[in-house]
Amino acid sequence: MGHAGMAATAVRYLRAAGAPTAAEAPPRHRRPALRAVRDGERAPVVGGAEIRRVLGHFASGVTIVTALDEDGPTGFACQSFASLSLDPPLVVFMVARTSTTWPRIARAGRFCVNVLGAEQGGLCRAFAVSGADKFAGVAWEPASATGSPRLPEAPAWVDCAINAVHTGGDHLIVVGRIAALGTAEDDTGAVGETPAEPLLFHRGRFGRFTPR
Repeated sequence: MGHAGMAATAVRYLRAAGAPTAAEAPPRHRRPALRAVRDGERAPVVGGAEIRRVLGHFASGVTIVTALDEDGPTGFACQSFASLSLDPPLVVFMVARTSTTWPRIARAGRFCVNVLGAEQGGLCRAFAVSGADKFAGVAWEPASATGSPRLPEAPAWVDCAINAVHTGGDHLIVVGRIAALGTAEDDTGAVGETPAEPLLFHRGRFGRFTPR
């Protein structure tokens, strides 16, 4: 048997055994071309203004994170809040390293996230101002588990103990373990009542949710 006949026999055997032949094998992916970085070459830098412009297209809810320390109630307006885990029950928010409110929340070791409703844009602006007495004229009551300030008109609240703090560039990532939580409907006992509309923030402006 010549070489051609032996090759044909080998191909038939491989096909019968279910093994791919060279002709049937998937093509190899080509590796991307690599090169050295040239002198004076830098990676593209994206400015903060451009980041805010683009990421502003992502609509978010708005919260006020509060705490109570030896100097009284404190808090700040926060968009970067999210649920993190169901088991264990964790939430997360981000705060700027330059925040003057965060050190007081850290000392307290606990906080309450107040989810704002559509009519609370003015309250949000008041808590977004640095250095002001944010609780002047603002009614509040202690949250059930930690005693952190709870804003009665907020549609929902989440009472937490600080679980962990991680670094994230110019911000800190604060993880809280849920100790208690509830909604405005829970307070009134109105089962089935339509929940209050949330306050939304999009491209520098407040808005409201419209169901479809």
